[in-house]
Amino acid sequence: MFTLEGVTKSFDGRIAVGPVDLAVTPGRTTVLIGPSGCGKSTLLRLMNGLATPDAGAVRFEGEPVTRASAPMLRHRMGYVIQDGGLFPHLTARGNAALMAKYLGWPPRRIDERLTELAALTAFPDDGFDRYPAQLSGGQRQRVSLMRALMLDPDVLLLDEPLGALDPVIRYGLQDELRDIFRALGKTVVMVTHDIGEAGFFGDDIVLIRDGVIIQRGDIRALAEAPADDFVRQFVYAQRGVADAFAEPRS
Repeated sequence: MFTLEGVTKSFDGRIAVGPVDLAVTPGRTTVLIGPSGCGKSTLLRLMNGLATPDAGAVRFEGEPVTRASAPMLRHRMGYVIQDGGLFPHLTARGNAALMAKYLGWPPRRIDERLTELAALTAFPDDGFDRYPAQLSGGQRQRVSLMRALMLDPDVLLLDEPLGALDPVIRYGLQDELRDIFRALGKTVVMVTHDIGEAGFFGDDIVLIRDGVIIQRGDIRALAEAPADDFVRQFVYAQRGVADAFAEPRS
């Protein structure tokens, strides 16, 4: 699916990524995880051509992702960012159907596809005529997902898609998203900073620090055979509810 070879990327003289070698396995969910600023979102943008590497090569199905090739290749990639990236002046229908309209799909085909996606994502039919400000956070993310799936892409690229949601909505959407991924059998690359979320979704977890890959494997491998102290600390650093009762309160 995606192959990155010797990829590096810098911004204002600061190395954001690299060197990185990474192959994304088709039909599985790969999760990129690491501290804020480690380069995981930049890696995602390098995959879809929104950023270009300073060195090395990014390939999608064997084809180099370049400034020239990226616009057409993106038709085969669904992309969701953290806040959804919806246009506030467009209704949910207008946002979800944006690329289909741009490509000249006939209205009937668009309506049929939206009906399929609404059923898949549990989006209410009466929500299509609402604007983003009139939708809940969970509904906005469903619209973003429908837009990403509209062209039936080969791969989904998700940049912390649930990060802005409250815990209850996020918990429910995690179940729904995983069911969708499994039902569609698509290749998914997801960015998150939450190790629990990474373990929940990830067939393959790629832990990044300072722009380089520190360890790769499933959640059991990272938890039981950490490559170094950083991996061990990252995996076990997040507090659970039980920690609140560990120390007496004055």
